[in-house]
Amino acid sequence: MTEAMKTLQEKVGVGDDGSFGPNTARAIAKHYELSALEAAHLLGQAHHESGGFKKTTESLYYSTPERIQAVWPTRFETIADAEPYAKNPKALADKVYGGRMGNNGEGFKWRGRGFLQITGRDNYRLFASDMRLPDVMDDPDLCANEYAFETALWYFKTNFLFRTAIKGVSEEVVRKITRRVNGGYHGLEDRMNQTTKIHGWLS
Repeated sequence: MTEAMKTLQEKVGVGDDGSFGPNTARAIAKHYELSALEAAHLLGQAHHESGGFKKTTESLYYSTPERIQAVWPTRFETIADAEPYAKNPKALADKVYGGRMGNNGEGFKWRGRGFLQITGRDNYRLFASDMRLPDVMDDPDLCANEYAFETALWYFKTNFLFRTAIKGVSEEVVRKITRRVNGGYHGLEDRMNQTTKIHGWLS
């Protein structure tokens, strides 16, 4: 686990050993006033997106141009186009994110952070404004540590995902939420398994 999970455990008043289990899930749900279904979907998605609450900052380190081209086929039409960005995460971030989401050429600074990986200066600005956390704009790494869970909670609220979450833990519901979180259905089986397991802990 990461320091972000330990920080979250301290906030919700449970042993800060960094491990995620039933006691931590229940404490999170209680502290943030989430129902069993709301917490299960949020934590299930966050668990998958962060690799079990271990990754809270997007690395953008790809060792081969082939992998880069496969991930961003519209940005890199050929493997040769991707070659300069292999093993160069800053250059890659500035290429794929630099002119988008208000980044103004600062793609690496505003790369994904938090348990759900919010990305782009515009999203950071909205999060900072909505949550009244202006320091985030000066130190976006706060979203990887101090506010890793809050960014995920904010994303669910802002995109009205709790409205879908309260409909149950069926595959159809998980698919709908996954589509909004991921942009596709990557890791759907794991997301389903995590959501169902956590809901069992909370029910």
